[in-house]
Amino acid sequence: MKKTFGKVEYDTEASELLGKVTSGSIGDPAGYEECLFKTAGGKYFLYTNGGEESPYKKEDIKRLSAEKADEWMKAHK
Repeated sequence: MKKTFGKVEYDTEASELLGKVTSGSIGDPAGYEECLFKTAGGKYFLYTNGGEESPYKKEDIKRLSAEKADEWMKAHK
């Protein structure tokens, strides 16, 4: 997935996957995944996707500061 904020493109295919959390299984309406990525330029983002009853009802990308990315990593060890 790709999403552009301003002039910066965030692309899951071209970025480094740093961590992944899944809840539920494929087809679970409450299931979801969160994937933390880092771009080649050092920007962090969270890719999210889930079922209709999950916190992430559609595929999306959210930008994160380095501090928030570090907090995410610590919370999901």
